[in-house]
Amino acid sequence: MNLQYALLKDTSWQSQVDWQLPDTPFMSFAFWQALIDTHAIGEQAGWLPIFVLVYRTDDVGHKATIDPIIEPVDIEPVDIAQAVAVMPVFVKNHHRGEFVFDHAWAQAYAQYGLDYYPRLVTSSPYTPITGQRLWLAAGETLDANIVKTAMAGVDDIAQQVGASSWHGLFVTPELAKLTTAAMPAHNVSDPAQITHTEVEALTANNPILERQGCQFLWQNKDLLQDGKAFTDFDAFLTTLTARKRKNIRAERRKVIAQGIRCVRKCGDEITEADWKAFYHCYVMTYAVRGQQPYLKEAFFMALAKQMPECLLLVQAYDTNDEIIASSLFLYDKPHSDNATLYGRYWGALGEYDSLHFELCYYQGIEFAIEQGLTHFDPGTQGEHKLIRGFIPTKTHSLHRIYDPRFVPAIADFCAKDRLQMARYRQQAHDALPFNVDNMPEFTDYD
Repeated sequence: MNLQYALLKDTSWQSQVDWQLPDTPFMSFAFWQALIDTHAIGEQAGWLPIFVLVYRTDDVGHKATIDPIIEPVDIEPVDIAQAVAVMPVFVKNHHRGEFVFDHAWAQAYAQYGLDYYPRLVTSSPYTPITGQRLWLAAGETLDANIVKTAMAGVDDIAQQVGASSWHGLFVTPELAKLTTAAMPAHNVSDPAQITHTEVEALTANNPILERQGCQFLWQNKDLLQDGKAFTDFDAFLTTLTARKRKNIRAERRKVIAQGIRCVRKCGDEITEADWKAFYHCYVMTYAVRGQQPYLKEAFFMALAKQMPECLLLVQAYDTNDEIIASSLFLYDKPHSDNATLYGRYWGALGEYDSLHFELCYYQGIEFAIEQGLTHFDPGTQGEHKLIRGFIPTKTHSLHRIYDPRFVPAIADFCAKDRLQMARYRQQAHDALPFNVDNMPEFTDYD
């Protein structure tokens, strides 16, 4: 299969072929259009998008002409035979909204009088959720040829803008395996005494370096019932140790004792007034830290209009029937394969005992059980999730460093970081609150 790439500056490619449905709502065209229309991404936001279009050149039939991102006089518009895949790449001068941190690498560059910026990032913006990072045309399957061609496009962008690096964040295990296998990193015998030959080996094939992290994922699976889904929240609680059951029930009673009631609304049930109340709560989450929110009210209104079938809003009302906190989730089609609930946006107008746990975790678990969802991904960070039944899960990020002088040290950092995170995931698994009969097996592989 003869594949080539084109670098595109807009989303006109979306209309060229039929595209497969993405594996999460965060890679849906509607979600990205909301980001674009509300300027959450774009040059002004510091997320300048370039789309690497992988296309097949040996087909005949319908062809589309697409303007390239760089338009010198000697380059004609690209003649596309058949689009195969598209990878989004952002040119960035900051690290905001990424959740995989490489600040130390930027500091290392600065110590040598070099600029780490701009840098390239492939991710779903502001979303620490594992998922696909390429859109695939209908009938296509992700393979090494597509990955290599897409990465050739990434390298082209890096050369044109002078980027120090590329970072693929929260990629699927499949993409991590394909990419690292296609562009392996050379093992360093001793980073402190690296030889010239090893430097050449590290940079000859422009290796992809992998980091691994840990997030916590709730599973709708009762091991005592042959792995069947839970029938209700109490059924889930029976899988925990007596002490943890008692703690969770106590936290839920504290919410009720404060006179707070919680209401769940989906899709079109969410009114404009609900959205305004939610956004007020969301802004307060940032205000208490002296920050501005990443996303505007118009973004959430766009989601409400374009993809209501994916939205769950949980509201907390006080004794005056006023909304005091809100939590917004997105979710996959119920009862589909690996259908997941994603906890994303939260805010409260004050401090309330245990309310965050209720709105962000327990209400989500109840909803996942009711809707037949197989997983609940509450987002990044936290041992506080672990002790409430969320299982440690490996995450993957990919990194490409273009200055060969920094590759050995960063490769060594990534190797040591993977080992440290593997130990952490094991320790986190050992601390899970499940009773002996429901303790899931530790399978730290993908």
